[in-house]
Amino acid sequence: MTALIKLSDQLTKGLMVLAAGWAFFLTFIIITDIIGRTVFNTPIYGVPEIVMNSIVMIVFLQAGYAIRSQSMLRADFLAKKLPPLISRIVLALGYLLGAIFFLMIFFGSWDSAVHAWVAGEYEGEGALRVPAWPTRFTILFGSAIATISYLLIAYIDIFKPSELPTNINSQINQSDSTNQ
Repeated sequence: MTALIKLSDQLTKGLMVLAAGWAFFLTFIIITDIIGRTVFNTPIYGVPEIVMNSIVMIVFLQAGYAIRSQSMLRADFLAKKLPPLISRIVLALGYLLGAIFFLMIFFGSWDSAVHAWVAGEYEGEGALRVPAWPTRFTILFGSAIATISYLLIAYIDIFKPSELPTNINSQINQSDSTNQ
């Protein structure tokens, strides 16, 4: 199980870095479009469609990392006031509800992702039409990773509370140094 936890941590961190890099790249596209519109009266066609789809992809690529690093919104103030056993049960229940939520997104998005692929669905009109399937499948992939992340953190919290990382970066860096 520890190998699965380490793999999940490394995968979610890699996806977070990929999403952050894409967000950084998007800033240059947006700035170039703004300068082109205001200074040269020549916008870059398709920027709104690219940004619209990219934001969704970035959110779902970073969801697993946010869950594993315990950065998702949760009500710790309530759990801290409860006895330790009850607190662990309440937190585990919250993790399971999070897993169910992302599992529902996964199954709810399946048909639209397959339809976007099969039908060749595109977003946008005119000069640049962006295929919809990469965004739809990123939602599926991100939801699956988020579900697994919630289940892993529930497992750790229930069976190994001493191994629950307070910071995912320290755990990944620690595992990298022991593997060298």
